[in-house]
Amino acid sequence: MSLDQLYQQIILDHSKQRHGSGLAQTDAPADTSTGQSHQLNPVCGDEVTLRLAVSDGTVQQIRWDGAGCSISMASASVLSELGEGMSVEELHAVIDNFREVLRSRGKVQADPEILGDAAAFEGVARYAARVKCAMISWVAAEDALNQATA
Repeated sequence: MSLDQLYQQIILDHSKQRHGSGLAQTDAPADTSTGQSHQLNPVCGDEVTLRLAVSDGTVQQIRWDGAGCSISMASASVLSELGEGMSVEELHAVIDNFREVLRSRGKVQADPEILGDAAAFEGVARYAARVKCAMISWVAAEDALNQATA
């Protein structure tokens, strides 16, 4: 299996089995500071509402609900799986790295050591119209993280 095929499979798997999905049915953990952000991509209709809970400088929970294309839903799933348990600083750094890769138009290669399964979205960078699809939940997470730590 080629790396491209593996990355495609990761995106398909996460779009079907959405980690962290179920915001409306899940309460935030007790004694956490939370932030919540709703993001909409009016161009294609992707929509995500994401809540992030932080305690003692660590992301305790990421939950989201959304509707949209496979890329946007898979990206939210990967983010929630990757981000839980990270320190606030680590998650900020990963979000910044993900943004750099996606906005590079294919010039910056994703590092799986930093991005984990999110490296699968590296190919999206070559399709400007799809970058917002992959970024929508990450923008919501950054906003929610800033609220939770303000």
